[in-house]
Amino acid sequence: MSSQAICWSSEEHTVLKFGTDGVRGVANAELTPELALALGRAAARVLGGDHVAIGRDTRRSGPLLEAALAAGLASEGVDVTLLGVVPTPEVAWWSATRDAPAAMVSASHNPFGDNGIKLFTAGGRKLSDAVEAQLEDELRRLVGTADAATAGPRPTGAAVGQMAAAGAVHEGYAAAVASSIDGRRLDGLSAVVDCANGSASVVAPRVLADLGLDVHVVHAEPDGANINDGCGSTHTDGLARTVVERGADLGVAFDGDADRVLLVDATGELVDGDQIIAVCAIDRHERGVLVDDSVVVTVMTNLGFRLAMEQRDIRVVETKVGDRYVLEALEAGGLSLGGEQSGHVIFPGLATTGDGLLTAVQTLDAVVRAGRPLAELAAEAMTRLPQVLRNVRVAERDPAIVERLGPDIAAVEKRLGGRGRVLVRTSGTEPLVRVMVEAPTPAEAEVAVAELVAAVEALTGG
Repeated sequence: MSSQAICWSSEEHTVLKFGTDGVRGVANAELTPELALALGRAAARVLGGDHVAIGRDTRRSGPLLEAALAAGLASEGVDVTLLGVVPTPEVAWWSATRDAPAAMVSASHNPFGDNGIKLFTAGGRKLSDAVEAQLEDELRRLVGTADAATAGPRPTGAAVGQMAAAGAVHEGYAAAVASSIDGRRLDGLSAVVDCANGSASVVAPRVLADLGLDVHVVHAEPDGANINDGCGSTHTDGLARTVVERGADLGVAFDGDADRVLLVDATGELVDGDQIIAVCAIDRHERGVLVDDSVVVTVMTNLGFRLAMEQRDIRVVETKVGDRYVLEALEAGGLSLGGEQSGHVIFPGLATTGDGLLTAVQTLDAVVRAGRPLAELAAEAMTRLPQVLRNVRVAERDPAIVERLGPDIAAVEKRLGGRGRVLVRTSGTEPLVRVMVEAPTPAEAEVAVAELVAAVEALTGG
């Protein structure tokens, strides 16, 4: 789950602080064009380079923020290529293939009124904590002045950056995704593809159809306001119904900027990110191409995944929540597969960031080669334990509360034994305590969560 942006104030000005996936807020209220312009200037100064590409999803506010961000970059002497509506992983691909910084204007799976800006360093990498801190410092300096638009020196004349719309977009990225299965095809499978009225709408159906998949496309008519509206990876019920009604083999659900994907099997059952990673990990393990027989996941990954990997002698590396942290662990260990329950899946040998379309192609390739339905592969790969998550709002963020809850957590863990798991953590961006319990039955999980929520409220006066 991607973190929301945090706001901090500098006199009368408000600046967005970086979360685990860039900055994000209500477009034109929290994330204003003035802030986007300042962020463009700050990015030019901190990230360097003389050329940056900007992509966006289908939100109405996208062109507004794209223009402001581009203006900020150009005002610092940086040339800007406007990619238009593209998936976030295509922006990362552009950055990687040209070894230049890039930006994506998107709020991913959020409602259309929100928007955000994700930045990539040269090479298509997400920003490190150190680089984000530099950007925040530069934003403070720019926005904290009397006139943010004129703060600091700027080039003039021929040194001003130029802006130009990209020519043919999608072609190189589409070819890279298609070639990731080494000439194999997806013939014989039928799928309903839900594009969330977002960035996947043009490129994803075409790539999948060109690979031989029998595609029925839904929610691929963006109007600026319908992105993620009752569709996509956060609303899969409609997709499930359509899959069953049409007798399709499976369903594919992207989020707004197409950096994540979830699947639905032929019976209408959801196949989440944990199951997708499990299927791909086992497939790679059996083919001898899972590096170090290891996979990287976050603390939110279902206990059933961990148990399944243990049975197959696949090592599980755990990180905190955020695909950026998964990527860091993958790179540190030189590993080849990792991701999150939400459907962010990363194949470092094939892409520099999570890629919904690439993940769909890789998983469907495993299904075709196995010659068995997705439902069978997913069920065999792992058994999901019932998982219950509750967010408890508190007066203020207090990271120490988890330690104070130690005895209560220990009591629940003792009762569950090795049959379940407890995770209590504070939100990195909001005054929330997140309580998650996995147990053999939904009822046991609900009871345990209720106990821990009551303990949180007792400690915080809730």
